Amino acid sequence: MARIVVIGAGLGAMATAARLAVAGHRVTVYERGETYGGSVGRFERAGFVFDTGPDLLHLPAVYRDVFVKTGREPLESCVGMAQTDPASRHFFPDGTSVSLPNASRAGVVSALEEALGAGLGERWGEFMNRARDAWDRTRRPLLEEPLRPDPQVLGRDPYPSVRQKRLLRRDRQADTLAEVAAWELADPRLAALLESYALAYGLDPRDAPASAAVLPYLEQTFGSWCVAGGTRELARALHERCLARRVEFVFGAEVVSVVEKDGRAAGVELADGTAVEADSVVAAVPPERLSALLGGRAAYGSPPEAAHGTPEAGPGPVRAGRTTVFLALDGAREPGAVHRSVVHSAHREAELREVFDGQGPADPAGEGLAPTVFVSRPDDPALRPDDGHEAVLLTAAAPVHAAYDWGSPDLAGLWADRMVAAAATAIPGLADRIRWREVRTPRDTRAVTGAAGGAVPPPSLAGRSGRFLAPSNTTGLPGLYAAGGWAHPGGGLAHAGMSGALVAGLIVEGDGFRGSQ
Repeated sequence: MARIVVIGAGLGAMATAARLAVAGHRVTVYERGETYGGSVGRFERAGFVFDTGPDLLHLPAVYRDVFVKTGREPLESCVGMAQTDPASRHFFPDGTSVSLPNASRAGVVSALEEALGAGLGERWGEFMNRARDAWDRTRRPLLEEPLRPDPQVLGRDPYPSVRQKRLLRRDRQADTLAEVAAWELADPRLAALLESYALAYGLDPRDAPASAAVLPYLEQTFGSWCVAGGTRELARALHERCLARRVEFVFGAEVVSVVEKDGRAAGVELADGTAVEADSVVAAVPPERLSALLGGRAAYGSPPEAAHGTPEAGPGPVRAGRTTVFLALDGAREPGAVHRSVVHSAHREAELREVFDGQGPADPAGEGLAPTVFVSRPDDPALRPDDGHEAVLLTAAAPVHAAYDWGSPDLAGLWADRMVAAAATAIPGLADRIRWREVRTPRDTRAVTGAAGGAVPPPSLAGRSGRFLAPSNTTGLPGLYAAGGWAHPGGGLAHAGMSGALVAGLIVEGDGFRGSQ
């Protein structure tokens, strides 16, 4: 029985802890906050309840596997889950809209064909076939195996871009998601649809690799699921599973350093001076904090421990954070309302410049500057005081660069105003229904997670010379492992859960572990 210390109590950390405990190890989780879940939190006020993190789950098989491997009760006996149908409704600047069915690629093609025009659904379907090829080529090495020593294995883009012939000029092939949208989809609404999947994860579609095509493929193939009572209930169920497996949690306990002895991790030191010995340490924290725990030195060395997309391996992608608006509404949810709507910006290029290019806040009086807004309206009685009210969640990709000072309440209010104005397209009579609102910015995210600027971790993506790969689960210090959304295979509920299986496998089976079979 080895002694394992886990730093952080997010979903990736708890998935790791539960698997290690079942393998016979003594696991203690140290969390600087007062509760579990990390970014998967909950905000409650006057009977209105909101998720502070993702409100939909993709690839639920990841957590089904965690619960199957760590106990007798399956996931669905611990939390209520249901597919959202339609998966999403999209509102475009030209006034058209489309509802996309859940987990039905053929249904999506039909819906796009009917709503946007003949040939456009078929064009999207052909794109999805190419996205499937990218998924098939990278699913195992990108998601189910530890990061390979040679970054070029995943540094090449697996998306089979269409070669486009041009008169008197060289043929061209898309290298970024935005180029796929412009050259292969060649319709502003389809382009906005595709690029919104990057924005949802805080990625710039102009920089994200073409392989980001797998993001809509995952949703449209495996579906979108909501958790009864909110995604926070998934965190609760996983915490209870850890307790059932005798994982110990210590809250309000900040780890300030990883203790090294004889060239390997040998424990941690807490802020109160307490030293905790361990045979292995798992850090589910952002890379910046992991470096601080090692006294400021790089956490990752030469391959296979090399970090991709980090300062140690060259410039990584420009990431965004997330601004969230909690809306308490008077009046019942109207018939025909859907769980997830996306209101696409009328000025997408201006939005991308403001979020990713270091441009300061635009003129508050400027016209048409509303960002792409993701509107969440779960039809769940547990999230509202009664059927005469509604709890609505608005999110948008938000800048984390130096030109933005999220400490300014005026700036938070400006963004909230923009987002509410955009959301009115999806919610009839919104302005007159608002009882109160609360705003959360990247500054709040940073306070909870410690991530630089309050950025959110995106899923790992192949291509672009490995710049979009998260750091390895092993580090330059033997006995120290990395889990959660900031480690391989990256961010998002499903990907963070996958990191738990990888880290547990590496600790239990050693360096010879090659992933699940």
